[in-house]
Amino acid sequence: MKKTLSEFKDFIAQGNVLDMAVGVIIGGAFGKIVTSLVNDILMPLIGLALGGIDLTKMYLALDGKTYANPVEAAESGAPILAYGNFIQNIIDFLIIAFVIFMVIKQIAKVKSRFVHEEVAAPTTKNCPYCFEEIHIDATRCPHCTAELDK
Repeated sequence: MKKTLSEFKDFIAQGNVLDMAVGVIIGGAFGKIVTSLVNDILMPLIGLALGGIDLTKMYLALDGKTYANPVEAAESGAPILAYGNFIQNIIDFLIIAFVIFMVIKQIAKVKSRFVHEEVAAPTTKNCPYCFEEIHIDATRCPHCTAELDK
């Protein structure tokens, strides 16, 4: 049991676990912001553009009866197919995916300004006589057999 607790402590202390925890917390807060953006700003505009349609009120009662809204249908115990909510969730997902894509793209752009890749030392050179590619440490060209200067 002591070994298991020690392994668990080591696991929790790893940087990637803490990074993941921070990511989940920030992701939850970010999700609330994007949900508000979709529900409070974008969906009303989309509904207005589509002639005042509220997707959340689009449903089909599977018992064949007519109800004023999906809440009333659900309260009466009727099975409903809430396809409007499904469409809204697809739009939510697409917007969230696009926003995350744009954030990651910007982070990569900023990160590339600070990361300078080291240029690897050359491992080949060209023979000055026949211009064939040879190993950098070669003292004689394997193609034309010319002696090379170091």
